Order: sequence, then C-alpha cells, then structure tokens
Amino acid sequence: MGRGAPPISPRLEVGALALALLVAAAALPSPAAGVNVTAVLSAFPSYADFARLLASTPVAGELAGRSSLTLLAVPNANLPQSPSAFAAAAGADIADVLRYHVLLEYLSPSDLAHLPASGKQVTTLFQTTGRAPSDLGAVNLTAGANSTVVVRSPAPNPGSNATVLGAVTSVPYNLSVLAVGGLIVPSGFDLAASESRPPPPVNITRVLADARGFNVAASMLQASGVAGEFEQDEHGAGITVFVPTDDAFAGLPATDRLQSLPAERKAVVLRFHVLHSYYPLGSLESIVNPVQPTLATEFTEAGRFTLNITRVNGSIAIDTGVVQASITRTVFDQNPVAVFAVSKVLLPKEMFSRGDADSTAPAPPSTAMAPDAAGNEQTPPTRFSSPPDLHGEDNKSSATLATAKRTVWWCIGLIYLQLHLLLPLL
Repeated sequence: MGRGAPPISPRLEVGALALALLVAAAALPSPAAGVNVTAVLSAFPSYADFARLLASTPVAGELAGRSSLTLLAVPNANLPQSPSAFAAAAGADIADVLRYHVLLEYLSPSDLAHLPASGKQVTTLFQTTGRAPSDLGAVNLTAGANSTVVVRSPAPNPGSNATVLGAVTSVPYNLSVLAVGGLIVPSGFDLAASESRPPPPVNITRVLADARGFNVAASMLQASGVAGEFEQDEHGAGITVFVPTDDAFAGLPATDRLQSLPAERKAVVLRFHVLHSYYPLGSLESIVNPVQPTLATEFTEAGRFTLNITRVNGSIAIDTGVVQASITRTVFDQNPVAVFAVSKVLLPKEMFSRGDADSTAPAPPSTAMAPDAAGNEQTPPTRFSSPPDLHGEDNKSSATLATAKRTVWWCIGLIYLQLHLLLPLL
C-alpha cells in the first residue's frame, strides 16, 4: 500500500502565507505615494510645453510629495506665446499661475459629470502659499451648456476662466489630468485691473527660456546685465530684439573672437541686436529706411553700429557689413516688445572683419611661404602634424613598434613548434 505525501509542517504553511501577503501588499499601489507629474505628461507630446513650464518652476518639485491631485493641463496650441509674459501682464508670477492649475482633490470625468447645480469649489495649490486673498486660491467648477464644465475663480467678477476639454490621463486616486482651454489667472491678479496701470516690463531672458533654443543668448543677457537695459527701454517707442538661436552660436567659425571679448565689449554686441523702436513683423517687411540705428549706436555716435534691414527672396534679411542673417520666426510680439529669432549672430563691422564670419577653410599660402626658385619647399606644420621637436620621438616610436611586432611573431612560432613536437606523445 503506497504511503501518502508527508504532511506539511504548520510552520511552513504560516511562512508561505506570510510571504504571499507580503508579495500582494507590494503589488498594491500606495495611496500616499507621490506622482512624477512631468514624467506622466511626457507620454503626451501635445502637452510638452506645459510640462516644461512645470519643470522650469518649483511647482514640479512641490507636487512630488503630494497625492490625490487633479492637474488642469493646457495643450501646446492653447498656451500663449510667452506664458511668463502673459502672467506678468496680469501682475502674477508664472509659478503661482501654475499652482492655480493644481487642484488638491482627485476628480475623475465621472465626478465632473455629477457636479451639483451650484457647482463645486476646490482648493488649489496656490491657496497653500498664503498669497491668495481670502478663498481666492480656490476654483469653482460649474456645469455649462452642452455638458461642458467651466473652471473659474470664486470671486464675484473672475478675471479669467477656462473650459474643461476632456480627460488626458490618470493614475487612479493619485493623479487626474484634465485638459483646459487656456491658462487661468487667479482673481487676486485681476487681468481687468491690470489694464488701468502700466504693464510691468517684459522679462526678455524669461521669454527666451520659455521659447526654447536660445540658451546661449539668455545666459549672455543674464551675465551681462544688458537685459535690464532692455526692460528700461521698453517704455516709450518700445524695442525690437533679434536673438540668434543656439545653432547660430554653434555655427560661429573658430576664428570668431566673440567669447574671448571682455564683458563690456560683449555687451556692445548684445546691444547691437536691439532696435530702439517696436517693429512687428509686418512693419519690418515694409520698413522705409533700411539703415536702422541700434541700442549700441546710442553709446557711440550716429552712423555707427547700424543694421541694414531689407526684404530678400520673400524673407527679411539683416546685414551688418560682416554677416547677413535672416529672421526665422517670431518669438514674442506684444506691444511694445517684439522678439525675433535670427539665423546668425550679428557681428558689427566696427569690431569684426568679414573673415571672422567666413568658414574655417584653410587660407591660401602667402608669398612668404611659397616654394623658392631653388625648389627648397618648406611646408608649414598643420594642426594635425607633430611639433618639430617631437619628430625624432615619432621615429623612435616607430622603430620600437616594429621590434615589438617581430618579438610577438617569434613567440607565436616557438609555441607552434612546441605543440607540433608534443602532439605525437599524447
């Protein structure tokens, strides 16, 4: 009669049960775990600009330790050209505007579909800063026509509002991302009230940071302090700024001396990129006087540091006398400030020669370096050749390498001979 399987030890049963419970617990999501919001948005290219805005402010870090959130995200197409300038025009900081888009409650599309007739008030991250007057750090969610949901301030006369366009994604009970039709400004920063006072100066450096592809120009403006001069000159006739892209700086030839210039000379080059008048793109296309003084002209004398602006083959060309660049796109245009991307760094002829802007092709040999009549040709050392005092070392190295190769082949032959003699004995 066969013997049955040995009984399982109760101790083993308890251990196996505990292990199973631990595995199951580890598989469950932690309700208190924070969510990397920018990582979640990275899967949706149409919200890349909004994700980058979050990452460029302290807001992304503030969200890392929170859960049960609803993020009101704005699609790329619905963001203003410069969100920072948009916020500044309302007297707000862009970080606080973004905090106003973070609701401290998880709301699913189903929750929005069952809003009470009076609406629902939800606290935002902006309320936690202590800078929101009264309860104006909250938003009201109300049902509109055609089953739409509108987000607005609880103030009697809200400064701005936006419509919920739909659900983007969710991490259940931790993060719900809803698309809205535009940036919402808290009522503490009333857009209507801002119209009665002069708008604050546009932060050119921040505009460039928002626009992408202008890291070099933004850092140079910040380091030089010239950006502050731009802001002072915005009032009155306004300013027009031509900003080289990062690719334009990368394309500067090796002979260019821009980065080696002292700080005050770099500042002159930066001022050379600015017209002391506001010119939208249409005005530049039909400009009457092609020779335009720059901000650098004001620090010297009339007729110096000017730009020649003309229309060539359907695009706007800017000639400095050293380089000719073209406008590639509009970065920012809001009276009294216009910012345009240009294809090349504008080098003034008063500081640079035409050769500084040419490619780095080797120059033809001068008369002094040409072969003489006797045929005693002397070739100047190139950047790839060794210095004269190292040529002897090169010859020694070649001889040593040849000796080493012969030794290796001799050793290989000796090993082969030994194997040939030993094989018959095995």
